[in-house]
Amino acid sequence: MNPSLYLGATGFGLIAVCYGFARFAFGLFLPQIDADLSLSSTISGLISGGAFLGYCVAIMLSAYLTERIGARAVAVAAALVAAVGMVGIAAAPSPLLLATAVMLAGSSTGLASPPMAAAVAVIVRPDRQSLTNTIINAGTSAGVVLSGPIALMLGGQWRLAFAGFAAAAFIMAIAAAFSVPSKTKATSKTAAGLPPFTSDIVRLIVAAFLMGASSTALWSFGGLLVSHQLGWNNTGAGLLWINIGTAGILGAAAGTLVTRFGLNFTHWCFLAALAAGIILVGTSLTTPLLALLGGMLFGAAYIMLTGVYLIWGVSTLPDRPATGLMIGFLTIAIGQTVGAPLFGLLMDQLNIDYAVTIFACLTFTAGLASVSNAKHQAA
Repeated sequence: MNPSLYLGATGFGLIAVCYGFARFAFGLFLPQIDADLSLSSTISGLISGGAFLGYCVAIMLSAYLTERIGARAVAVAAALVAAVGMVGIAAAPSPLLLATAVMLAGSSTGLASPPMAAAVAVIVRPDRQSLTNTIINAGTSAGVVLSGPIALMLGGQWRLAFAGFAAAAFIMAIAAAFSVPSKTKATSKTAAGLPPFTSDIVRLIVAAFLMGASSTALWSFGGLLVSHQLGWNNTGAGLLWINIGTAGILGAAAGTLVTRFGLNFTHWCFLAALAAGIILVGTSLTTPLLALLGGMLFGAAYIMLTGVYLIWGVSTLPDRPATGLMIGFLTIAIGQTVGAPLFGLLMDQLNIDYAVTIFACLTFTAGLASVSNAKHQAA
């Protein structure tokens, strides 16, 4: 197999396992986890925020290590951390141990992305790097898609599901060991320190933070929302997750759309789609058809937006692709760390409709930050 295709396939699978299984599947199984461990909405939000917090720490460490010891070791470590974390989730007997395992599993996603961006910069020819990066990034959706049918088949047996997810992570560790290069462009002692905080970097940070915060309405609470608003059990939540993941595959086209229409226009369009998805899934006016449509809008928009921020960061720091990706993805996760407990608190203190509406409106504020660099505009 062509090394570029092999790398792309491995990266897609690694992202699917780390993001789709180790991080976002928690929201799918949350109703069953709540019932088994007697969690309140506030506690659920804090646990979900812990996963995003683990991601924040891990992605900074990942960018640092990728630039010094190379991509292969960090990619393998990401898969192994995901496996250990999901074994912990499967075995967790109490909320405290569950929170610890969720944080560990969530940190694997932070480890996974920077080495893949650095590896793409070495193996893939320049004119195809944005496309390859966004295809790998769309692996999140594949993991989400697969987790939905698994939930349906297992009837909400979340412990068994996470044990199976852990086995898949071990397999991806082996694949990464054979396909990811050990040396990358920035593997040197000179690639150190913080990057310059240009206006485009600052705007990226603002946009990614606000989008990340708003996305937790569905990533962390989507299962609970359709349970409350539509009376759906794990079957309905599984169907929602399948829709989110299937539509998210469209996010692989982020590179093409940014080249064709420009980063700012693409950014605004999919922020609007993300807000619409949150409203359609989460408010009391929803219907089964609207909820599934909202899930599709949300899935496509979220993966597209992460692709936009990936391109934004890597293009702004072309000599340090792992760090460029890290800035955007780290800030998304910081927003999610703040957003998950805040949404849970709003659900407890106000009501679901108010919480959903507030977070949908929050999505639009990310569009106030726009890129100024001419190379991001339409060709």
